[in-house]
Amino acid sequence: MHRALAGKRIDHAESRAPKVSSARLVGATIERVQARGKHLLIVLDDGRILRTHMQMTGSWHLYRTSDRWRRPRHRMVLLIETDPWHAVAFDLPQAELLRSEGQSAQLRRLGPDLLDPECDLDEALRRLTAAAELPLGVALMRQDLVAGIGNVYKSEVLFLERLDPFAPVGSVDVERLRAALDRARKLMRRNLRGRRRNTTGRADMVQYVYGRSGERCPECGTTIRMKRQGDAGRSTYWCPSCQPAATQ
Repeated sequence: MHRALAGKRIDHAESRAPKVSSARLVGATIERVQARGKHLLIVLDDGRILRTHMQMTGSWHLYRTSDRWRRPRHRMVLLIETDPWHAVAFDLPQAELLRSEGQSAQLRRLGPDLLDPECDLDEALRRLTAAAELPLGVALMRQDLVAGIGNVYKSEVLFLERLDPFAPVGSVDVERLRAALDRARKLMRRNLRGRRRNTTGRADMVQYVYGRSGERCPECGTTIRMKRQGDAGRSTYWCPSCQPAATQ
């Protein structure tokens, strides 16, 4: 989106998002498009920011003027038209137009972003270790502790680092936590090009454990399991043999 839209004037806009006025977008020039954790920020030349969050349902599409949309118009939430690219957001649960980043409580609360080249891993570790009682599988998903890790990466990283998702953060050596964050950053960077997410580097098996409950662990053959974690009940996949409980 940055390559397509940066430096372009918004010629036309439509919005079905209550906190975004299309009239306030028209005429502005897009300075840059960037990710902050799981938030997508479209920064305008006057300093305003269009913040969106896809959660589990939303997506941004890019089309040229003559292209046919791949989703029906009634699912459109935002439309931004430049020449020659149109950006369309479908099924978008969160969108707001901000005067600055500081106006958003969600952005202010974000922990260090693992995909930021200037990411402060020491600060991320400080925040994680301060949440000593949280289970690892919950803590890694807390965007106020460290930003960017989603459900797939959580399960895959903990498997690769042989860490029990249900062990409290405080029971894990800080260097093992650092290794997990470093592993997450490398996997996320490797998957930035928009292809199908792959954490194994293999074509025949794109994930080690995520989405594979009931199948055999690729390392030891034990049956992979899934359990819901945290208040949101997010799914955690793990191998009981490769990631034994701390009490064992």
